[in-house]
Amino acid sequence: MGVSEHLPDTKGPIDNGESQTGSRTDLELPALTGTTERKLMAKIDWHILPWLCILYLLAFLDRVNISNAAILGLKEDLDIVSGTKYNTALTIFFVPYIICEIPSNILLKKLKPHVWLSGCMFMFGMVLVFQGLVQNWGGLMATRFFLGVFETGMFPGCFYLLGMWYTRSEAQKRFSFFFSSTTLAGAFGGLLASGIGKMDGICGYRGWRWVFILEGILTCVVSIILFFLIADFPEDVKWLTEEERTYVRAKLAKDVGKAAHNVHMGKREVLGVFKDYKVFIGGFMYFGLIVPAYGYAYFAPTIIQSYGYDPIKTQFYSIPPWAAAFGFSMVIAYCSDKLRHRFAFTLFPMAVALAGFAMLMTIHGNTNAQYASLFLVTSGCYSAMPVIVCWFAMNLGGHHRRSVGTAWQVGFGNIGGIISTYSFVTKDGVTDYRTGYIICLSFVCLSAVSCAAYLLALWLENKKRDRSPVDPAMIPEEEEEYLGDLAPTYRYTY
Repeated sequence: MGVSEHLPDTKGPIDNGESQTGSRTDLELPALTGTTERKLMAKIDWHILPWLCILYLLAFLDRVNISNAAILGLKEDLDIVSGTKYNTALTIFFVPYIICEIPSNILLKKLKPHVWLSGCMFMFGMVLVFQGLVQNWGGLMATRFFLGVFETGMFPGCFYLLGMWYTRSEAQKRFSFFFSSTTLAGAFGGLLASGIGKMDGICGYRGWRWVFILEGILTCVVSIILFFLIADFPEDVKWLTEEERTYVRAKLAKDVGKAAHNVHMGKREVLGVFKDYKVFIGGFMYFGLIVPAYGYAYFAPTIIQSYGYDPIKTQFYSIPPWAAAFGFSMVIAYCSDKLRHRFAFTLFPMAVALAGFAMLMTIHGNTNAQYASLFLVTSGCYSAMPVIVCWFAMNLGGHHRRSVGTAWQVGFGNIGGIISTYSFVTKDGVTDYRTGYIICLSFVCLSAVSCAAYLLALWLENKKRDRSPVDPAMIPEEEEEYLGDLAPTYRYTY
């Protein structure tokens, strides 16, 4: 199978950058005699998606459940009600989380996904249990730091793994379904906190401590189970027959070129990825949405409580916006895959989020309208983010470019998490929400501009390659495989 047939089949629109100009001769995919493609894809989905979704649901839940704990007495017990100590505890998580993204993806490839992901999951579950036992701000800072260390590989690692299983026209629904684990975690977290909060006083522990302890124990138990269930790369799994494995590898090679599975991941390969300026634009696309996304995730219960609800009712009211975001995200993903287009499906959700922040800034005294605007904020931000990540990741060819590129995008993007933790600061018992909303709105605009710049970069590169077509037969197959999306025969999708 040649590696320059980088593009999906031609059914449906092809004016979105999926041109086949410059590809090798169209080769037929190997025949499937023991199954059908539909059944094979269903088999892959069942072996990949449920376990990654469970993993990331618990990972996201464990990092943001501090927002639920905050309104159950954490701030008062640790004496961090005023000032920026609480914000700093949120921030410290992102320091190792950002630094360790690329090394984590390299280790994931070397150690196998099921080993690395489940091992990290067990460790951050243990850290969360210890977080429920801290007695002061210093203890909280330490546990939040190590939570960032062990959670660093979850998000980019899962997207990297997903990207090595699906073609570009298949990926968005799967990426969005996986990413929607964050919205489910938000809803699930509010539901759990509303119940666990009633354990206040049991064994002498406040309710917020039980939130951390019980959710940490749950994470550790699930991680042991997932060690046996998380799939590795197509080249390694044992639940595919040889016929199915050959078909999957050929299908992926036809779409984005061979995976370059055996390419050495050394310093040269890692640094080589950053010679492509489009990689930096991809980081800003994600960076802009991380600020409002984490701003909401960390401060939603506080915002909702300001509408006059008690702590338990606040937890319940935090659930519906997350549930709405899940539904909206799946609609956006379905339409994006159906039309084989990404750019418009980044801008439309961002417009929805902007409308939500505009309402929060201008509507005062009407709690129903303010609460309704939270639906727009969550639905917009958490629907655009998976499209951005999928669009960027699936335009990267080969293991080394995709592993480093996705880790860079997520790592750089999460610098926005630091900004988000200081967006809503409490002074003298009063939280400055308006400043936080303005910051979030501004960064959504940054993301939109970056998406437009990325679209322009892809269009110019495709046009450049169309003007100077290269005979695929003149490029050694090994070289084309190594180059990935930098090969002159590759065409980017919009």
